[in-house]
Amino acid sequence: MAKTKARTLMVEGQPVALDPEGYLVSLDDWSPHVAEALAAEDGRELTPAHWEVIEVLRDFYQRFEAAPAMRPLVKAVKQSLGAEKGSSIYLMQLFPESPAKVGARLAGLPKPTNCL
Repeated sequence: MAKTKARTLMVEGQPVALDPEGYLVSLDDWSPHVAEALAAEDGRELTPAHWEVIEVLRDFYQRFEAAPAMRPLVKAVKQSLGAEKGSSIYLMQLFPESPAKVGARLAGLPKPTNCL
């Protein structure tokens, strides 16, 4: 598998550096506009439901200094947003590829360590 190069995303006229997998090089570059630009690259439009999960991810990172893998993400969403949203099925509907990886990327967090 060939490694792709780091690249730059233009957001409101400002360059934002991304690593080869599309995660922010500097977590300080994150803003809601950056999240929307990353989502648009994926062909995704962020809904209020996406933003709720992004906020849970960012709060988790602030508390634990790590992006959660799937199980801790489900648990954190359940604690914050309730049982009906705290399920892997709900999260897979929002982020079909991989809720933990895609959610972390859109939230401006590093890739979860135990996600392939």
